[in-house]
Amino acid sequence: MFSKLIKNGSHSEEEMVLDPKRIPAHIAIIMDGNGRWAQKRHLPRIAGHKTALETVKEVTRAANGLGVRVLTLYTFSTENWKRPKKEVDFLMGLPITFFDTFVPELIEKNIRVNAIGYIDDLPAKTKEAVRRAIEQTALNDGMILNFAINYGGRAEINTMVKEIAKQVKAGRLDIDEIDDQKITETLMTDSLKPYNDPDLLIRTSGEIRLSNFLLWQVAYSEFVFSDVLWPDYTAETLKENIYEYQSRNRRFGGLKKE
Repeated sequence: MFSKLIKNGSHSEEEMVLDPKRIPAHIAIIMDGNGRWAQKRHLPRIAGHKTALETVKEVTRAANGLGVRVLTLYTFSTENWKRPKKEVDFLMGLPITFFDTFVPELIEKNIRVNAIGYIDDLPAKTKEAVRRAIEQTALNDGMILNFAINYGGRAEINTMVKEIAKQVKAGRLDIDEIDDQKITETLMTDSLKPYNDPDLLIRTSGEIRLSNFLLWQVAYSEFVFSDVLWPDYTAETLKENIYEYQSRNRRFGGLKKE
């Protein structure tokens, strides 16, 4: 794990050659900075969220083209309900607009939609849009575009603990059988196996914190914190962040030669 703020354009195009054999299989992104992007332009916050959808499309295309197997995007957290109702209502409408316009391309590019989080607690129309996109792309076997929507890492762990406790109480599971593998397969990201855990976690906008995202899964992820606001993030920024990832020596608690 490594936390370093990556400045936009810190690598030149000439030196930034990616090793196709070391592309991270699972990239997770905390998409941050939509409000600040809009504020800098004297626009309402929702303008930043709307522009962010185009960034999602561009980054999805880029990740797929590079051979990424799973792209997880932190779309809406369990804490985001605290935001003003007008903003929350707008955010809840974005999946409907996004999937209506992007699913045909996802099908064409063999990308499968997945979602983790408390989907049943979303507004009916939002929930239906998410489930329809999952159903329409279910036969695709290429990259997984995974949305963390109404998701929180602590809530996920809480749910996992309760599920394991129920299994023990019902006599279906012995306490000695509870291990890392059992916990991993009981978490929401089991739907992404064998790529449950991100190799690379990116957070945009210069903030350096996890914000309750994939707390179990990022135990050995590489962290890249980019100063780029999400609406300004591009395919080239993604390549730069992957280049930084490829410069790291991942040891997973052991020792490796540099």
